[in-house]
Amino acid sequence: MTIEYKTKGVCSQKMTVKLEDGVVQKVEILGGCAGNSQGVSRLVEGMRAEDAIAKLAGIRCGFKATSCPDQLSKALRIALAEEAKRQGA
Repeated sequence: MTIEYKTKGVCSQKMTVKLEDGVVQKVEILGGCAGNSQGVSRLVEGMRAEDAIAKLAGIRCGFKATSCPDQLSKALRIALAEEAKRQGA
């Protein structure tokens, strides 16, 4: 299952997350710092979404209340909820 998440409060604009059985298959981040976005995306691929959320949630970028990794944790939460809803249907 794939979702698109419009980010808030960060340089990146959108994240596309592919999740299968609670495991992150692929993450694409549009905008933001290219190297950091690619690095974070590759690091979470193959990881259980819940584990990635635990590591990324709450990370801040400078004085901002959020960051791209924090926004990714929010996208993963939404993807997990959508996946659970589809499996329950």
